[in-house]
Amino acid sequence: MNRSIARYLFLLAVSGFMLAGAVTLAAADDAEIEKVRAKVTERFDFVDPESVHPSELDGWYMIQQGPIVAFVSADGRYLMQGDLIDLERNVNLTDTAMNSNRRQVLEELDAKEYIAFTPAEVRHTVTVFTDIDCTYCRRLHNQIDDYLDKGIEVRYLLYPRNGPASPSWSKAERVWCASDRNQALTAAKAEREFESASCDATMVQNHYVLGQEVGLSGTPAIVLEDGTLIGGYMPPEQLSTQLERDFGPEVTAD
Repeated sequence: MNRSIARYLFLLAVSGFMLAGAVTLAAADDAEIEKVRAKVTERFDFVDPESVHPSELDGWYMIQQGPIVAFVSADGRYLMQGDLIDLERNVNLTDTAMNSNRRQVLEELDAKEYIAFTPAEVRHTVTVFTDIDCTYCRRLHNQIDDYLDKGIEVRYLLYPRNGPASPSWSKAERVWCASDRNQALTAAKAEREFESASCDATMVQNHYVLGQEVGLSGTPAIVLEDGTLIGGYMPPEQLSTQLERDFGPEVTAD
């Protein structure tokens, strides 16, 4: 047999063997993750099967659903929840997963679903979960012009911490039903009267559920562009410094 032909047939056979091996490995991986998903969802019926997926940790899968981030062993026996840190890269894999989830959820919001205070030139955008009656929420909003002067767009989501039927919840609904929500929110935080009307205010409920999904523990809660959650008030200068440091001076035309 011609040597070149023999070489070709050998390479063809090897490539076929490698392809078959890859298909077998993929099938094995699929079978393993389905087995893990079955065990997890049997134990925790609130977890969707699609929320279990491969992780960066060999032999472990990640459970990522709303504010829940956990790791489960490939045999479905061990569950690990908490900070998992890659020491070589100095990366918190748990935080990375949670940030990714927040970013994705908030990016899906339409402009009609939040109250935005927007500067003429937008350098950065943050999402703030706010309670009308919380002291530090009011302090943040009292400085809204300072945030705007630094090119920071503030997108407010209404999060009455005490839940439905609380006075803050009623105020939030009145703000949402106002013809000028920006003006109404400013007035409400200053305890001034403002005009409102009757409307479908289920968006307040949506904001409240969203806050729980992204892992809020209090207000104000500031979510940065990459999904990083800052729990609490941050002055304009400090916030601007962090945004410039982490994301650079990106400018978006109005």
